[in-house]
Amino acid sequence: MAEAAETPEMRNSSEATTRDIREEGTLRDYLASLLVTIIIAVFGTTFVVQAFKIPSPSMAPTLLVGDHLLVNKFIFGGGGAWYDRMLPYRPIRRGDVIVFKYPYEDHPYYVKRVIGLPGDHLRITDQRVYINGKLLVEPYAVHDLSNADPNMFDFPPRDILLIAEEITPEWADSLRHDVHRGELVIPPGNYFVMGDNRDHSSDSRYWGFVPRDAIAGRPLLIYWSIDTANNEYHSAHFGQALASVARTLLYLPTETRWDRMFHEVH
Repeated sequence: MAEAAETPEMRNSSEATTRDIREEGTLRDYLASLLVTIIIAVFGTTFVVQAFKIPSPSMAPTLLVGDHLLVNKFIFGGGGAWYDRMLPYRPIRRGDVIVFKYPYEDHPYYVKRVIGLPGDHLRITDQRVYINGKLLVEPYAVHDLSNADPNMFDFPPRDILLIAEEITPEWADSLRHDVHRGELVIPPGNYFVMGDNRDHSSDSRYWGFVPRDAIAGRPLLIYWSIDTANNEYHSAHFGQALASVARTLLYLPTETRWDRMFHEVH
């Protein structure tokens, strides 16, 4: 039996069907790629890396107000599971700069440097930090002689009542129990942290230890930095915040600190 000849109508219908299938496949591939990208981004920002910005000068000159950081949330990970030994985790070390949740209030994120590890005996005298009786070498620390912090000359104080009004009530209670023979003994699972800008830092001297489970990670690098006033990130007024954003966009080329871009944090 002879086959029927293909008509123009049949040819057009076939081409339209092929085109529809191809477009449907392209759309499906695009949606699948988008979904994978979203999953990777969510996984990455949740478990591996996250962006933070520096709102205060407490870590200057290591970190300045307006520095934007990428934080490695994976480096200190590990909850004791069997597979932890196969992953590139490492313990928290003295001198590490860490990002953590502030133990009180609404749990904002803070950035400080680890000074005391669990089990350490800490004493601060005449602006020098002693760990287990030995002077801690701190090339990163700076001091402001015009506004010297008294807790850099005698900490922990001989009499807690002398600083009771300057510290949190919870920390005052802890100091009464954790000070032995004039030294602060850091309990298991806790860390003592300080800002590099020693005379302008609210840190463990004033509110206490950082629990291990409050530590989010370690800054990797500064991916962007813009010259910013110290109080600019603390504005709660919507109009001021909007003006700050507009100012940032307007002066982006001239006020970006290009020399700090992509610098590692140490």
